[in-house]
Amino acid sequence: MIDSLLDEYGVIGGDHDQHFLVDDNFLNQIVDSAELTENDTVLEIGAGIGNLTEKIAERVHKLYAVELDPDLCDILIERFADYDNVEIIEGDILDIELPEFNKVVANLPYSISSHITFKLLKHEFELGILMYQYEFARRMVSPKNSKDYSRLTVTTNFFADASIIMKVPRSAFKPAPEVKSAVVKLIPRPASFDVVDEDFFLTFVTAVFGQRRKKLRNAILNTNSKLGIANVKDVVNKLPDEYMNKRAENLEPSELAYIANQLFNFKTT
Repeated sequence: MIDSLLDEYGVIGGDHDQHFLVDDNFLNQIVDSAELTENDTVLEIGAGIGNLTEKIAERVHKLYAVELDPDLCDILIERFADYDNVEIIEGDILDIELPEFNKVVANLPYSISSHITFKLLKHEFELGILMYQYEFARRMVSPKNSKDYSRLTVTTNFFADASIIMKVPRSAFKPAPEVKSAVVKLIPRPASFDVVDEDFFLTFVTAVFGQRRKKLRNAILNTNSKLGIANVKDVVNKLPDEYMNKRAENLEPSELAYIANQLFNFKTT
């Protein structure tokens, strides 16, 4: 069925390097993982020709399917013309105002996965089932002291519980991508640690992971133009050596939050 749709529409990846998930088994697993009901309103990002869209639409009250490529939008509009619960939104997910939804299910555009994820995490929803490049997914869930532990890990941990629920082989896509893929389950929740100011904490995390080979003391000093801490050398010297003599990658999210909270008390800009 899916292969015939690709042939019918003459689609081989569109204008934005799309790789369409065509393996029915994985499509079903993704939809099953979202535990969809007739009460759900779902956001799908990068709907393509609607392979995943169709399976979601059969189970939910409302589906917003966002697609950037105008040619693919024409295909989606034609394919789902008889579906009262599907609304096709043409546009860039990073630019549009998100509709209200309680679940998000998507095969994300890998080139902007980070930007999409940060935008989603600042929006209220109950559950996300999201396909990523495998290396990106691994960075979302990595423990401290690992090479994949990063700003993405800490930010994700601040907003949600994340877990890799399945790996998806290249053969499940048409055309086959060059990278491996994985599906991540995101469950938003309140942070498990306190931060004095959310924006400052996220700025701090970005700054110190941008200096990930530096000990935290030097990372803060080197990035104070972004942090705006008054008398930064004096402040840093008063903070615990058990943190200051480690790199950002050696600290738990809660430990990074503690340092950010101490610094915020001296922020002047």
